[in-house]
Amino acid sequence: MKRTLSKSILKGALWALLAVAVLAAFFVALKNVREEIGRQGVTKLEDAVRRAAVACFAAEGAYPPDIDYLIEHYGLRVDEDRYIIHYDIFAQNLIPDITVLEKGNE
Repeated sequence: MKRTLSKSILKGALWALLAVAVLAAFFVALKNVREEIGRQGVTKLEDAVRRAAVACFAAEGAYPPDIDYLIEHYGLRVDEDRYIIHYDIFAQNLIPDITVLEKGNE
């Protein structure tokens, strides 16, 4: 009887350990997916800002002075709670330096 009880406790402990390992692997995978989605969001926003700036240059002959101009005149949408955009324009005829960072991951 004692031997059967010990075996069942051991089996239960092994199953519990396996369940914890599976849950840990799931949460690690979920974290990796969220990070990849964040990286894709940064890349997409950076591309959108660059396309809007180039569209402005094509239409007006100069790159926009700031991000607000692109938001107001070219329909650019930015989730300001999630992203920070560094937009550095050196001259109106040179493409600006555009960097997008996700808040909390700078």
